[in-house]
Amino acid sequence: MSTAIRTTEAGGIRPRAMSRSRGVIGAGVWRARFELLQYFRSLDTLVFTFLFPIVMLGLFSVAFGGQGDMQPAAGLPPVPVAQMYLPGMLAAGLLLSGFQNLAIDIAIERSEGILKRLGSTPLSPVSYFVGKIGQVGVTGVLQAALVLAFAGLVLRVPLPTEPQKWAVFAGVFVLGIVTSSLLGVAISAVPRTARSATAVVIPIVLVVQFLSGVYLFFYMLPEWLQTAAGVLPVKWMAQGMRYVFLPDSYAALEQNGEWNLAGVAIALAVWLVIGLILARVTFRWMRRTA
Repeated sequence: MSTAIRTTEAGGIRPRAMSRSRGVIGAGVWRARFELLQYFRSLDTLVFTFLFPIVMLGLFSVAFGGQGDMQPAAGLPPVPVAQMYLPGMLAAGLLLSGFQNLAIDIAIERSEGILKRLGSTPLSPVSYFVGKIGQVGVTGVLQAALVLAFAGLVLRVPLPTEPQKWAVFAGVFVLGIVTSSLLGVAISAVPRTARSATAVVIPIVLVVQFLSGVYLFFYMLPEWLQTAAGVLPVKWMAQGMRYVFLPDSYAALEQNGEWNLAGVAIALAVWLVIGLILARVTFRWMRRTA
């Protein structure tokens, strides 16, 4: 990504004019457009964000699908390995698009002084948040569409046809992407330098994914670890996605033998509020030196 381009836009007149003429949300919408333009100019971020879930889904399907379909327990219908991994990969995509990318990007912007220049304009933190979440929302939709297309067309995963399941997918997606984004904004305050941002954020992302049933099937985790994972938002994202893409009878593999969609909605809504509070409290245009 070109720092010169970002610096000019960040400290220039246009954010000031937009924030005056269109208000907080209008400035945020403009900022989202700017963020998208910069995002699609960053080839390395673009390739990693869009290809990583697809590559991992294909890798797991090839590595563990040689013996045919899976039947996790007696009495459950066999399903392709790719179908078992698809919900976790979609949840991982929400985490990568929102939490990981924003946490690292904002830490770098703060370290390079871009946020300091933005802070000298009338652009409010709320408008900045709106811009970041807007960028993540658009790229997250594109990423999910590519993963679903790859799963359905290449890996032959049967996708749901019921409108109710796609409605649940949309709800989990929206709550998940906004929650991940706000938590990414909050955690971006932790790295002290641009160089340390990756070292701080990526280990957190990896641990959360393993605990939340992304790379390991959730039903295989010990009961105590499943309970501990219940405090993590990604666990609930993955659970909601499993309801959408796995047969209804697979609810038997969940804790208490049910999908618990109400619990999914409540947990993600609570984390969204927590993320909003943490993002607003911890966000600074400049890092405090004292």
